[in-house]
Amino acid sequence: MTVGAKVKQTLATLKSAQSTLQTYSIQSEDEKFKNICQQALDITHNAIDDLEERIKKIEFEEPEYKGY
Repeated sequence: MTVGAKVKQTLATLKSAQSTLQTYSIQSEDEKFKNICQQALDITHNAIDDLEERIKKIEFEEPEYKGY
């Protein structure tokens, strides 16, 4: 598996985790838990943004990886 594929796989995993955190946050009635979920969502959002930027660089530097 190439580095580009691993980064994209990590991105997909983070997006899945983000979705799960959003679901937990919406379903919970515990405010403390909602705050914890929100903090985790902020962290995953930043990581997702960073990985998306990295993927753009990888695809620019190595066009053969674009779209995989």
